[in-house]
Amino acid sequence: MEYQICTKTIMDTSDPHIIFDENGISDYYHNFHNIMLPNWHTDEKGQAELMKVAQKIRKEGKGKDFDCILGMSGGLDSSYAVYVAKEIMGLRPLVFHVDAGWNTQQAVGNIEKIIDGLNLDLYTEVINWEEVKDLQVAFLKSQIPDQDLVQDYAFFSALYKFAKKNKIKYVLTGSNISTECCREPEEWGGYAGIDRTLVTDIHRRFGKRPLKTFPIVDVLSYKLYYKYVLGMEVFKPLNMLPYIKKDVEDLLESRFGWERFQHKHHESRFTRFYEDYWLPRKFGFEKRRAHFSSLILTGQMTREEALERISKPELDEQFLKQEFEYVAHKLGLSVDELQVIFEEENKTYRDYKNKKGIISMGTKVMRTFGLEKRLFR
Repeated sequence: MEYQICTKTIMDTSDPHIIFDENGISDYYHNFHNIMLPNWHTDEKGQAELMKVAQKIRKEGKGKDFDCILGMSGGLDSSYAVYVAKEIMGLRPLVFHVDAGWNTQQAVGNIEKIIDGLNLDLYTEVINWEEVKDLQVAFLKSQIPDQDLVQDYAFFSALYKFAKKNKIKYVLTGSNISTECCREPEEWGGYAGIDRTLVTDIHRRFGKRPLKTFPIVDVLSYKLYYKYVLGMEVFKPLNMLPYIKKDVEDLLESRFGWERFQHKHHESRFTRFYEDYWLPRKFGFEKRRAHFSSLILTGQMTREEALERISKPELDEQFLKQEFEYVAHKLGLSVDELQVIFEEENKTYRDYKNKKGIISMGTKVMRTFGLEKRLFR
């Protein structure tokens, strides 16, 4: 495919399924303006809906220790979601953190500052590091671009399992349109849904130890059983009120001493390495394109600023070299062993057993009924 870049965002033909109109404007832009924006209300209408949801959760939570659960990483989105839940919605959330071994000290500090500042309870679930390590090395050896699935699966599965065990019905999340309206295509490692089949096959081929405690709640379980049998509901409060990234960073910084990150997802040391080194250098994919395009579409960044920033690496070469060494050693590999994995032939999830067909069907149904408005590739 001849190279082309959207004239409104910075999404380009590194997404092989991108569609351009006669003016060079991509379907990401049109999807945002025609599908998402008309249904995104952060004004009085959205805030009225937010308080309606809050009242419902408070009412059903009477007499309980907590009326909802909210996952927190220490990053911006989840930190603000905790603030909104407590200070704006008047809820009593149990803040749930999953430690999969890759937290930065900055993220840990941010969690402590928000929890202490809002006088909330924090529950931290520590995932067995030996199992995380074994599964992460297996994923690296699989050669697929979706290297962050190990952490994602641990985070979401642990939270859903805890909520089920403790009969917590309402789950709040920091997922939002303001900074995430442009979703990364699956070719970039944007595999949708927790796919137990994929994990099992990759681990069977490349893993060395059994995953006795690593949490995996399959996509069919939380989309069907958890929702329709257990009645669990997921809310995204950041979609119902104004969310301007810089303003929220300023708020959290001044109120709690929260420390901002250089870029999205930098609260995890592995995710930072994966998105800033592994994915662009091994596969040629820049998730920053989607991150910056989201900010362009929501009026928080100019296209010129995005083009300037993406023209160079987010982190300097010496720092990335040190992170390569750190990741190798933490995973029990030598630098040379990790380099060999890096240089081997790239593959995709299609090279392994998976249930992507079922997941894609579910996504199409959700888009048909307006339950999902982002583009899924």
